[in-house]
Amino acid sequence: MNQDIARLDLQRRKRLGMVEAIWGEHKQPEQIAQILQSLQQQGELALATRIDAAKADAVAALLPSPELTYHRDARCLTLGAAAPLRRDCGEVLVLSGGTSDLPVASEAQLALQWHGIPCDRLLDVGVAGLHRLLDQQDRLRQARVLIACAGMEGALPTVVAGLVPQPVIAVPVSVGYGVSAGGMAALHGMLASCAPGLSVVNIDNGYGAAMAALRILLSSGGAAGP
Repeated sequence: MNQDIARLDLQRRKRLGMVEAIWGEHKQPEQIAQILQSLQQQGELALATRIDAAKADAVAALLPSPELTYHRDARCLTLGAAAPLRRDCGEVLVLSGGTSDLPVASEAQLALQWHGIPCDRLLDVGVAGLHRLLDQQDRLRQARVLIACAGMEGALPTVVAGLVPQPVIAVPVSVGYGVSAGGMAALHGMLASCAPGLSVVNIDNGYGAAMAALRILLSSGGAAGP
Protein backbone atom coordinates (compact mmCIF):
# COMPACT_ATOMS: atom_id res chain seq x y z
CA MET A 1 0.00 0.00 0.00
CA ASN A 2 1.17 3.50 -0.76
CA GLN A 3 2.45 4.94 2.54
CA ASP A 4 1.23 8.36 1.45
CA ILE A 5 -2.36 7.14 1.83
CA ALA A 6 -2.27 5.90 5.43
CA ARG A 7 0.13 4.79 8.14
CA LEU A 8 -1.77 2.01 9.85
CA ASP A 9 -1.63 1.60 13.62
CA LEU A 10 -1.24 -2.17 13.60
CA GLN A 11 -0.42 -2.31 17.31
CA ARG A 12 -3.59 -0.58 18.47
CA ARG A 13 -5.50 -3.75 19.31
CA LYS A 14 -2.58 -5.10 21.33
CA ARG A 15 -2.02 -1.72 23.01
CA LEU A 16 -5.61 -0.58 23.58
CA GLY A 17 -7.82 -3.57 22.82
CA MET A 18 -9.45 -1.97 19.79
CA VAL A 19 -8.80 -1.97 16.07
CA GLU A 20 -8.09 1.12 13.98
CA ALA A 21 -11.28 1.81 12.02
CA ILE A 22 -11.27 3.54 8.64
CA TRP A 23 -13.25 6.78 8.40
CA GLY A 24 -14.82 6.29 4.98
CA GLU A 25 -16.94 9.39 4.42
CA HIS A 26 -14.16 11.57 3.03
CA LYS A 27 -12.00 8.86 1.44
CA GLN A 28 -12.11 7.70 -2.14
CA PRO A 29 -13.13 4.09 -2.91
CA GLU A 30 -9.59 3.34 -4.09
CA GLN A 31 -8.16 4.48 -0.76
CA ILE A 32 -10.69 2.49 1.26
CA ALA A 33 -10.07 -0.67 -0.77
CA GLN A 34 -6.30 -0.37 -0.32
CA ILE A 35 -6.51 0.18 3.42
CA LEU A 36 -9.01 -2.65 3.98
CA GLN A 37 -6.84 -5.03 2.01
CA SER A 38 -3.70 -3.97 3.86
CA LEU A 39 -5.34 -4.50 7.24
CA GLN A 40 -6.50 -7.96 6.24
CA GLN A 41 -3.05 -8.88 4.91
CA GLN A 42 -1.58 -7.89 8.26
CA GLY A 43 -4.02 -10.20 10.05
CA GLU A 44 -5.95 -7.29 11.53
CA LEU A 45 -9.68 -6.63 11.78
CA ALA A 46 -10.81 -4.48 8.86
CA LEU A 47 -13.70 -2.07 9.46
CA ALA A 48 -14.66 1.06 7.52
CA THR A 49 -17.36 3.42 8.80
CA ARG A 50 -19.56 6.03 7.12
CA ILE A 51 -19.88 4.28 3.77
CA ASP A 52 -22.96 4.90 1.65
CA ALA A 53 -24.32 2.27 -0.74
CA ALA A 54 -22.80 3.84 -3.86
CA LYS A 55 -19.33 3.99 -2.33
CA ALA A 56 -19.70 0.42 -1.05
CA ASP A 57 -20.45 -0.74 -4.60
CA ALA A 58 -17.39 1.11 -5.87
CA VAL A 59 -15.15 -0.49 -3.25
CA ALA A 60 -16.58 -3.93 -4.05
CA ALA A 61 -15.73 -3.43 -7.73
CA LEU A 62 -12.12 -2.68 -6.76
CA LEU A 63 -11.89 -5.39 -4.12
CA PRO A 64 -13.94 -8.38 -5.29
CA SER A 65 -13.90 -10.69 -2.29
CA PRO A 66 -16.54 -12.96 -0.74
CA GLU A 67 -15.30 -11.71 2.63
CA LEU A 68 -16.21 -8.07 1.88
CA THR A 69 -19.55 -7.26 3.49
CA TYR A 70 -21.61 -4.09 3.37
CA HIS A 71 -23.72 -3.54 6.49
CA ARG A 72 -26.40 -1.24 5.14
CA ASP A 73 -28.07 -0.34 8.45
CA ALA A 74 -24.72 0.61 9.99
CA ARG A 75 -23.29 2.21 6.82
CA CYS A 76 -20.09 0.19 7.29
CA LEU A 77 -17.86 -2.16 5.31
CA THR A 78 -16.00 -5.11 6.81
CA LEU A 79 -13.44 -7.42 5.26
CA GLY A 80 -12.82 -10.85 6.74
CA ALA A 81 -14.22 -12.28 9.94
CA ALA A 82 -15.02 -10.60 13.24
CA ALA A 83 -13.04 -11.33 16.38
CA PRO A 84 -14.13 -14.45 18.29
CA LEU A 85 -17.08 -13.90 20.60
CA ARG A 86 -16.03 -12.89 24.14
CA ARG A 87 -18.91 -13.64 26.48
CA ASP A 88 -16.62 -13.14 29.47
CA CYS A 89 -16.68 -9.39 28.84
CA GLY A 90 -20.44 -9.12 29.29
CA GLU A 91 -23.06 -7.65 26.98
CA VAL A 92 -23.62 -4.12 25.71
CA LEU A 93 -27.16 -3.01 24.93
CA VAL A 94 -27.70 -0.21 22.39
CA LEU A 95 -30.95 1.74 22.72
CA SER A 96 -32.49 4.15 20.23
CA GLY A 97 -35.13 6.77 20.77
CA GLY A 98 -36.71 6.11 17.37
CA THR A 99 -36.24 4.26 14.10
CA SER A 100 -34.51 7.33 12.64
CA ASP A 101 -31.63 6.70 15.06
CA LEU A 102 -31.05 3.24 13.54
CA PRO A 103 -27.89 4.04 11.49
CA VAL A 104 -26.04 5.39 14.54
CA ALA A 105 -27.26 2.58 16.82
CA SER A 106 -26.31 -0.01 14.20
CA GLU A 107 -22.82 1.46 13.81
CA ALA A 108 -22.27 1.10 17.55
CA GLN A 109 -23.58 -2.46 17.57
CA LEU A 110 -21.48 -3.57 14.60
CA ALA A 111 -18.29 -2.01 15.99
CA LEU A 112 -18.70 -3.95 19.24
CA GLN A 113 -19.64 -7.20 17.52
CA TRP A 114 -16.63 -6.80 15.25
CA HIS A 115 -14.46 -6.82 18.40
CA GLY A 116 -16.20 -9.95 19.66
CA ILE A 117 -18.38 -8.19 22.23
CA PRO A 118 -21.95 -9.49 22.60
CA CYS A 119 -24.23 -6.60 21.69
CA ASP A 120 -27.94 -6.29 21.11
CA ARG A 121 -30.24 -3.41 20.10
CA LEU A 122 -33.41 -2.16 21.72
CA LEU A 123 -35.11 0.15 19.23
CA ASP A 124 -37.84 2.77 19.44
CA VAL A 125 -37.94 3.26 23.22
CA GLY A 126 -37.94 7.07 23.18
CA VAL A 127 -39.41 9.11 26.00
CA ALA A 128 -42.42 10.28 23.94
CA GLY A 129 -43.88 6.88 24.82
CA LEU A 130 -42.19 6.36 28.18
CA HIS A 131 -44.05 3.11 28.88
CA ARG A 132 -42.07 1.47 26.07
CA LEU A 133 -38.85 2.06 28.00
CA LEU A 134 -40.24 1.28 31.45
CA ASP A 135 -41.49 -2.07 30.17
CA GLN A 136 -37.87 -2.99 29.32
CA GLN A 137 -36.23 -2.36 32.70
CA ASP A 138 -35.44 -6.04 33.29
CA ARG A 139 -33.75 -6.17 29.89
CA LEU A 140 -31.73 -3.03 30.66
CA ARG A 141 -30.38 -4.54 33.86
CA GLN A 142 -28.99 -7.58 32.04
CA ALA A 143 -26.36 -5.52 30.16
CA ARG A 144 -22.97 -4.47 31.54
CA VAL A 145 -22.96 -1.18 29.61
CA LEU A 146 -25.76 0.77 27.90
CA ILE A 147 -25.47 3.03 24.87
CA ALA A 148 -28.45 5.36 24.37
CA CYS A 149 -28.86 7.08 20.97
CA ALA A 150 -31.39 9.88 20.64
CA GLY A 151 -32.15 12.94 18.53
CA MET A 152 -34.75 15.68 19.07
CA GLU A 153 -34.18 16.96 22.63
CA GLY A 154 -32.04 13.92 23.52
CA ALA A 155 -33.77 13.02 26.79
CA LEU A 156 -33.47 9.22 26.52
CA PRO A 157 -29.98 8.80 28.07
CA THR A 158 -30.89 10.90 31.12
CA VAL A 159 -33.97 8.77 31.79
CA VAL A 160 -32.02 5.52 31.32
CA ALA A 161 -29.23 6.70 33.63
CA GLY A 162 -31.86 7.45 36.27
CA LEU A 163 -33.28 3.92 36.09
CA VAL A 164 -30.26 1.62 36.17
CA PRO A 165 -26.79 1.69 37.81
CA GLN A 166 -24.67 0.54 34.86
CA PRO A 167 -22.48 2.92 32.84
CA VAL A 168 -24.61 4.78 30.27
CA ILE A 169 -23.02 6.34 27.17
CA ALA A 170 -25.14 8.96 25.42
CA VAL A 171 -25.03 9.51 21.65
CA PRO A 172 -26.76 12.63 20.29
CA VAL A 173 -28.23 11.99 16.85
CA SER A 174 -28.72 14.58 14.11
CA VAL A 175 -32.47 13.98 13.87
CA GLY A 176 -35.13 16.58 14.58
CA TYR A 177 -36.93 19.68 13.35
CA GLY A 178 -35.71 23.29 13.36
CA VAL A 179 -33.98 24.11 16.63
CA SER A 180 -32.74 20.53 16.92
CA ALA A 181 -29.98 22.02 14.74
CA GLY A 182 -28.51 18.81 13.39
CA GLY A 183 -28.10 17.21 16.80
CA MET A 184 -26.85 20.25 18.70
CA ALA A 185 -29.95 20.41 20.91
CA ALA A 186 -29.56 16.75 21.83
CA LEU A 187 -25.84 17.21 22.46
CA HIS A 188 -26.35 20.20 24.73
CA GLY A 189 -29.19 18.46 26.56
CA MET A 190 -27.04 15.40 27.21
CA LEU A 191 -24.08 17.50 28.34
CA ALA A 192 -26.39 19.38 30.72
CA SER A 193 -28.00 16.18 32.01
CA CYS A 194 -28.90 15.96 35.69
CA ALA A 195 -28.08 12.23 35.69
CA PRO A 196 -24.73 11.85 37.54
CA GLY A 197 -22.07 9.94 35.67
CA LEU A 198 -23.65 10.05 32.22
CA SER A 199 -20.96 10.01 29.52
CA VAL A 200 -21.54 11.79 26.20
CA VAL A 201 -19.85 11.36 22.81
CA ASN A 202 -20.08 13.56 19.72
CA ILE A 203 -23.07 13.83 17.40
CA ASP A 204 -23.78 10.61 15.45
CA ASN A 205 -20.62 8.99 16.85
CA GLY A 206 -21.84 5.43 17.25
CA TYR A 207 -18.33 4.07 16.75
CA GLY A 208 -16.92 6.31 19.47
CA ALA A 209 -19.62 5.20 21.90
CA ALA A 210 -18.83 1.58 21.09
CA MET A 211 -15.14 2.09 21.82
CA ALA A 212 -15.97 3.86 25.10
CA ALA A 213 -18.07 0.83 26.07
CA LEU A 214 -15.23 -1.48 25.04
CA ARG A 215 -12.77 0.42 27.26
CA ILE A 216 -15.16 0.06 30.21
CA LEU A 217 -15.51 -3.68 29.65
CA LEU A 218 -11.78 -4.26 29.22
CA SER A 219 -10.88 -2.20 32.28
CA SER A 220 -13.31 -4.18 34.43
CA GLY A 221 -11.71 -7.53 33.84
CA GLY A 222 -11.33 -8.31 30.12
CA ALA A 223 -7.91 -8.86 28.58
CA ALA A 224 -6.70 -6.20 26.14
CA GLY A 225 -6.67 -8.37 23.05
CA PRO A 226 -9.59 -10.39 21.62
